[in-house]
Amino acid sequence: MPDETRAGPAAARQPRARRAVTRAAAGWTAAMRRSLSGGELGSLPVTLVLAAVWIVFQCINSAFLSPRNLSNLSVDIVGTGLIAVGIVFVLLLGELDLSVGSISGFAAAVFAVLSVNQGVPEWLALIAAVLTGTAAGTVQGYSVARTRVPAFVVTLAGLLTWNGLMLAVLGTSGTVNLDENGLIAHLTSYYFTNAGVAYAVAALATALVFLDSYLNRRRRRAVGMPHRPLRTIGVRTGVVAVIAFAAAYLLNQFQGLPLALLIFLAVVAGLDIMLRRTSYGRRIYALGGSVEAARRAGLGVTGIQTAVLAVSGTLAATGGLFLASRITSVSQNSGSGVLLLNAIAAAVIGGTSLFGGRGTTWSAVLGILVIQSIASGMALTDTPNAVQLVITGGVLFAAVVIDSLSRHTQQAHRRA
Repeated sequence: MPDETRAGPAAARQPRARRAVTRAAAGWTAAMRRSLSGGELGSLPVTLVLAAVWIVFQCINSAFLSPRNLSNLSVDIVGTGLIAVGIVFVLLLGELDLSVGSISGFAAAVFAVLSVNQGVPEWLALIAAVLTGTAAGTVQGYSVARTRVPAFVVTLAGLLTWNGLMLAVLGTSGTVNLDENGLIAHLTSYYFTNAGVAYAVAALATALVFLDSYLNRRRRRAVGMPHRPLRTIGVRTGVVAVIAFAAAYLLNQFQGLPLALLIFLAVVAGLDIMLRRTSYGRRIYALGGSVEAARRAGLGVTGIQTAVLAVSGTLAATGGLFLASRITSVSQNSGSGVLLLNAIAAAVIGGTSLFGGRGTTWSAVLGILVIQSIASGMALTDTPNAVQLVITGGVLFAAVVIDSLSRHTQQAHRRA
């Protein structure tokens, strides 16, 4: 009898726990159904595409999901991914920045010439390179805001200008090799080999996701706004924990947590909080909804547009440094090729709307994961580069179509 008494409460708790999980799953399913019916697809389409890409390439080549390949993939996404995050900011305004590729090459050239040719300390040259991107973006943003010329026209001129300046900075040599043991080279070559670091980062990320969701729930509840139930927050946090710890486990099977990936995720998370939790971020979304309405509401349109293009330029410069770190050199081809197209495609494929006002920094992460996964899979299977471009173009076209249909569905849903 005493054993049964002790077992009773535990046995009773198990059905209650199962019911709680069932209710949370049912609530999440209902919320997802409402979102889909209203045209709010979120990250679902790109997540399904990413899963399909991984499954297909894993079936073709079992090395695709190996720890080594996934670790290389996690580093390869950083340079272009940072540039794509900057594109997200511009797309939220309903604009487009065509100069990010040239800015990334220009900034990398400034760093290479200062540190290698002029003997400037690497940390100082790095700051100068990043500030070069900030200055270029600020000039373009202020020009867009004051002249009211579409951003894609101003940044198209910037594309030519910054590319010309890059060629002038590099001079006749054309190529500058970076120190393979230097600061920039270590951005993509350094790994935290201690397994505990990756698991600690996974635990910290899980805790921050829960804390952010819980504090947001408490704020909304305090003012009488709709808020997520605790069980839903628990389920979401559990999903994040599974993904984070699985990623940490896989990375530890190769060389550990890459420094580049840690920096990338920290930047994305920080900018995401800035967009969702600050007045600056809310003004960007408001301006993307309607510039004229934002002007009438008294928002500082000039300042916001200038700041957004400055952010784009800064992230383009930072991404250029990571790209240079990956190959430890800067040349006249830096920032050219399909870099610009991949950055824009990553932002759009990830779910950022071309019409402005909808998207997050995590959109760029999902988008660049899709693009780089396709590139990695093609490399493993020795598929011609032409096929990769065709597939990426098809995915981009599908993303644009989904975005357009989603927008029309939302408009019809609001009218109804």
